[in-house]
Amino acid sequence: MDILLSIAIALFVGLLFTRVIKPLGLPAVTGYLVAGVLIGPYGLGILGTLLGIEGLGFTSMPYIEHFGVISDVALGFIAFSIGNEFRLSQLKKIGKQATIIGIVQALVAAVFVDIALCVLSLILGEEVLPMSVAITLGAVATATAPAATLMVVRQYKAKGKLTDILLPVVALDDAVGLIVFAVSFGIAKGMVSGHVDIYSIVINPLIEIIASLVLGAVMGFLFSETEKHFHSRSKRLSVSVTFVILTVAITMIHIPVGPITISTSSLLSCMMLGTIFCNVCESSEELMDRVDRWTTPLFVLFFVISGAELELSVFTQSAIIGIGVVFIVFRSLGKMIGSGLSAKACGCDENIVKYLGITLLPQAGVALGMSVTAMQLGEKEGSLVRNIVLFAVLIYELVGPLLTQMALTKAGEIIPEHRRSAKQINPDRTR
Repeated sequence: MDILLSIAIALFVGLLFTRVIKPLGLPAVTGYLVAGVLIGPYGLGILGTLLGIEGLGFTSMPYIEHFGVISDVALGFIAFSIGNEFRLSQLKKIGKQATIIGIVQALVAAVFVDIALCVLSLILGEEVLPMSVAITLGAVATATAPAATLMVVRQYKAKGKLTDILLPVVALDDAVGLIVFAVSFGIAKGMVSGHVDIYSIVINPLIEIIASLVLGAVMGFLFSETEKHFHSRSKRLSVSVTFVILTVAITMIHIPVGPITISTSSLLSCMMLGTIFCNVCESSEELMDRVDRWTTPLFVLFFVISGAELELSVFTQSAIIGIGVVFIVFRSLGKMIGSGLSAKACGCDENIVKYLGITLLPQAGVALGMSVTAMQLGEKEGSLVRNIVLFAVLIYELVGPLLTQMALTKAGEIIPEHRRSAKQINPDRTR
């Protein structure tokens, strides 16, 4: 009962806040995140704890962990939707540009943060900011949150050259991030322990990426073949949902083989699932559209829960705030400069050169996952990485969606509401 009550409150308050922030011109994602903060352990959850009512908001961080499966499934569907952007017809136009930009902007962000934090480590000393933490945070800087970006694009029905290249770049960004993090984290562990492990630096991340792509491809072909045996819209939708959830479930399996661990990424696997499906199935566009509608409440829950997970206690630690500000500033510079220079070198449209970097600032799930892995560095180093990432995510999640909306509007790819026709605002009414 308490879990159902929490879900109902999360959905209601999340939807309510979209009405509250609408006059301010803020994206719905921001409303969901703010709603999560307000019903989380630092808001309504306090009242639930005092009254002894489990389910009256999210009463504690351990209680929020009960809803982890919702976040896992939501990220799977988000990745599946982004896979739809990798249609061969589209990739022929922007594939090379998206690949170059995706790699360059991630690496530039990592280098910028590495240099800034390593210099800061020399100034403050190893006691305040260990060099291993600085190197790890540089790798975390590569990650971008596909969820917030996708939701802003959907809400405002953004269309244009910037939007076309944005989602493929975000997808590639996570693949690059996994490799950079594995290498940097392996070096950081070596600095702490005095022993460099080639398996964790090179072999395991390569296995994870290859295995994820293979799993996604296999599931994509099976999905396409299975879908042919069902003809009603409701059953085909059910098949779609089944395969995304099944793929997410399989990615949770980790198989140790000696020093090697065979594991897969749910983001990469579900992206590949969506990519294969949209290129093989003739009716993929119709099914993707139906899946998008079905997942709306799921995404509302995901962002409200994400808001509740934001750790506000990091604001009480001055060192975390100081290092976190440096991380945010140099990561942002790296994303904007890296994407701008690479887009210009690729001959991209002027709007892509000017605004793409801003749309790549949101950061959440992947970065938080990296920070959890960083706990292996040791209690002191791991906690420092996690708290700095929590601080950055808190800022990026609340500000990032708004910046994405503003960039897409400046690029002319979001039509202001007062200039939209009735069909653009609500296409269902005209069908």
